[in-house]
Parts: sequence; C-alpha cells; structure tokens
Amino acid sequence: MEGLYNFLTSLDGMLGGAPWFPFVLLGVGLFFTVYLKFPQIRFFKHAWLVVTGKYDKDGEEGDTTHFRALTTALSGTVGTGNISGVAFAIFLGGPAALFWMWATAFLGMTTKFVEVTLSHKYRVKTEDGTMAGGPMYYMDRRLNMKWLAVAFAIATVVSSFGTGNLPQSNGIAQSIEATFGFDPLVVGSVLGILLALVILGGIQRIAAFTSKIVPIMAVIYLIGALAVIFANAENIGPSFAAVIGDAFSGSAAAGGFLGASLAYAFNRGVNRGLFSNEAGQGSAPIAHAAARTSEPASEGMVSLLEPFIDTILICTVTGLVILSSGVWKEKHQNVFDRSDMYFVQGVYADDNPADKEALYKYLNDIEDSGVENYTGPISVVNGTAVSEGFTLINARSIAEDVNYSLGDEDAYTGTLQIKDGKPVKANLEVSGKSLVHSAALTTIAFTRGYFGSFGQYIVSIGLMLFAFSTAIAWSYYGDRAMTYLLGPRSVMPYRVIYVAGFVWASFSDTTLVWALSAVAIVVMTLPNLFGIVMLSKEMKQTVDEYWTRVRDDK
Repeated sequence: MEGLYNFLTSLDGMLGGAPWFPFVLLGVGLFFTVYLKFPQIRFFKHAWLVVTGKYDKDGEEGDTTHFRALTTALSGTVGTGNISGVAFAIFLGGPAALFWMWATAFLGMTTKFVEVTLSHKYRVKTEDGTMAGGPMYYMDRRLNMKWLAVAFAIATVVSSFGTGNLPQSNGIAQSIEATFGFDPLVVGSVLGILLALVILGGIQRIAAFTSKIVPIMAVIYLIGALAVIFANAENIGPSFAAVIGDAFSGSAAAGGFLGASLAYAFNRGVNRGLFSNEAGQGSAPIAHAAARTSEPASEGMVSLLEPFIDTILICTVTGLVILSSGVWKEKHQNVFDRSDMYFVQGVYADDNPADKEALYKYLNDIEDSGVENYTGPISVVNGTAVSEGFTLINARSIAEDVNYSLGDEDAYTGTLQIKDGKPVKANLEVSGKSLVHSAALTTIAFTRGYFGSFGQYIVSIGLMLFAFSTAIAWSYYGDRAMTYLLGPRSVMPYRVIYVAGFVWASFSDTTLVWALSAVAIVVMTLPNLFGIVMLSKEMKQTVDEYWTRVRDDK
C-alpha cells in the first residue's frame, strides 16, 4: 500500500499537484467568464427562475425536472469535499486555501455553465428510452474526436471510484467510528446494501431520492455549523481577515500549524475547490443531460448555481467553523497514518522561530531547509522513545506525547529501525498529539459550539448523508460512461463492482484514498477543458440564440 501511495503521490505531483494545473483550470474559467461577459452574475437570477419551472414547456424530452437534475448534480458535489475536503485544504494551506476555493468556485460557475450547455446539446436517447449525455457525447458527435470521448469516458469510470465512491465511503466510516465506535466494515457493508437498492432503480429513483435528501441534509448541517460560528462570534472577523490577508502571501505559522507558502495554499485550495464543486471535471453534465428541456442553455444556467451553493455557501460555512473554533492550529490525540509520518534528523521545537522556519521550508518543499530524513535505530521502552537526535513529524506538525505499540501490545519495548524517515516495521502503531485533518478535524470543530460534544453527531450524520448521496450520483455518472463505452449490458457488472468498492474503501487507508481521488479528478478534467475551449464560439452562439427565443416568447 505504501508503494501504491508513493506512486499515486508522484502522479498527482505531475498532474493536480503540478504548478501548471491550477492555472489551466482557473484560466479556462476566466476565459469563459470574460468571453461570455460574466454569466455567473448576469444569469444568476434567471437560473433560479428556470429551476422553479417558470420556463418549462409541455412535451419536452427528458427523464427528470430541472430541480431534480440540480439536486442530483448537487448530491454528486456536496459530499466529503464540503466536510473533509475543506478541512484538508486548511490543514495543508491554512486560511489562505479557503480564498482560493472561493476563486475556483466563482470562475467554476461559468465553467460548469459551459460544460453542461454543450453536453446537454449533444445528448442522445439510449436503447431503453432514457437520456444519456456528458462531455463524451459532444466530443464524439461534434468534435469528431472519438478517441478523446473514449478517454474521457474511461476517466469518468475511474473517477466514479476515485471521486464519488472510495473517499465518500472512507469518510463516512472514519467519522462513524470516531463518533459511535462502529466497525468500519459493518458501516460499509450496511450502506453498501442501501446503495445497491437505490442505484438499481436508475436515474428516476436516484433523482427522487436526492431531491428529498439534499435539502434535509443541508439544513441539518447548517444548523450545527451556525451553532459553532455564533459561539465563536468574536473570531469571525479575524478568520475572514486571515483568509483574505493570507491569500497572496501564504499562511503564517500558528500554534502547531507550521505555515504554508503562497504556492502551496494556492495549489491545494484550487485542487480541493475542484474536488468540492467539480466545475470543469465534466461530471455534472451527465446528470443535467436527463433534464426535461429543449433548451441546453437553460439547463446550463441551472448548473451555474451548483458551485455557488456547494463552495461559496457550504464550504465557507465549514471553513468558518474550523477557523473560528481554532482547532485547525491545535494538536489533538490521534493514531498516526503511516503516510503522514516522517522522522527527521535533529531535535526541533515549534516554539523556536529558527526551527519553525526550517520545518516550514521542509514541509513546503522549499530548497535549503537543512532538514533531512532520519535513518537509524530508535530505542523504545514501554512505548516511549528513549533515543535522542530525531523529531517525529506527523500531519505537518511536531508530534508530542508519542506512544509506540506493536500488534496487541499497548506499549512496545525494543529497537525500531527507521529508513529514510519511515519505520521499517509494517505493523507498528504510533499515536500521540499532532494536527489532524479531513473529517476528524471538522468533527472536533463541531464540538466547540452551543451543542458541545453533541456537535460531533451532526458531523457524522451530515457526512453520512452527504457522502452517501454523492456515491449515488456518481454511480449514475459511471453507468452512463459504461453505456457509452460498452453498451447497456455493461451497466450491471459496473454497479456490482461499484458497490464492492464502496464496502472495501470503508476500512482502507485514508490517505491512499485521497491520493487516488486527486489523480482521478485531473485525468477526467483535462480532456473536458480542452473540449469546451474548442467549442467556445458555438457556446456563445447557443447562448445568444437562447436569449432571442426567450425574448420572443414574452
């Protein structure tokens, strides 16, 4: 697993983690925002009217309403990205990461408008009478790039696991285990059965389910979040100031948080923003293709609401909960993930400015940090290291009160071999105090409000509903891609594997799952961004023609 993680991390470094990727993603959004004259602002009110059905006409083809298409697509985006993803972005990049999530969402509103409009325009009716659409159809039918369409469809199937399945299941199981103590395998198995029951019903059952569950889960989550924010009202202003003030300088060290460079905060904020709202990824167009309308642009306008709701509203609320409560810079007792741990040579303290500066450079991949990975033996007595000359870094912070155990033993005694910063023993368990991230960080933050410790249950329930609905939506994206690739007969085997993967991910390594999702997102995004840029002139013409018909109908 460690080898696979290292491979995925290296691949992510060349793709989503590469310096060029955020600029490509934001660049496409900026281009269309200017080219279409800020549609996320000009068409915002009209989009809400379309959702209400004001412009619906009898006899139009489609499988579901505008509202249900919107909630299905939202259920695909409102998931662990809003709970775990925001926490992960702040953990990596500090408050500045939230600003870049906002920027990604604002420009992403236009990107999603474009990709949904074009995909809806070239949708098809399948053999069973249902609608099928998505970027693969405009790539095939309009661009005549069958190879690109196939590449995108394959990436969609992979991403259905990396984005919509594995991290969602893992996030649910992690939160439920931390809150209620239930075995992750049991949680995954029970929800896996429920997942199978829903997705077997196709888009009709999926849309009916999501149209009910999305509003409910949003209300539950917002109530719990506001209880934390108002309880820490004095920190709201400073939190916003930190988000905006650090946006172009990076986030400074604070408490156990050792700081993040501008480049790191920018990259991780954009990356997590994409994971949250999926603008440019090409996933939402698949859900919107099922909407009953003969006007592709109208459905595109409905879709521009998604990044606003998902990121600018819900992610901001989560970010304020984490920042105002202060938990993001505090060390908490936890069991360390092997992939998060690094033993470095020398003794460092986070109350020493020189040490913090050196570790800041080390963690942000800045040259000349002077920090080197430790290689050598460590003597441990009753779970405590008695050797000197090294420091354990876990979750980008200096670990404290560290305990080592092996197998069923509570405390290990003996010699541990460390090679290039990592322990050689595969079954070694290390625990102690450090920063935490993902769902665990958000869960702790929710206990710092008016509901006290009860707040953790709101996160667990919210995460379960968010993530489960995301897995449902992504199963539809994947089966539409399989329909394009191999025909309707391939859908059932795909669904079986999809459910099995959901169960497996409930007890797999957290960091490995996040690494897989990071790679899958980019592999799916790049062909879609290329395709919509190629059709920019047609997009503008389609929008202009739509407004001409709207004016004529008045």
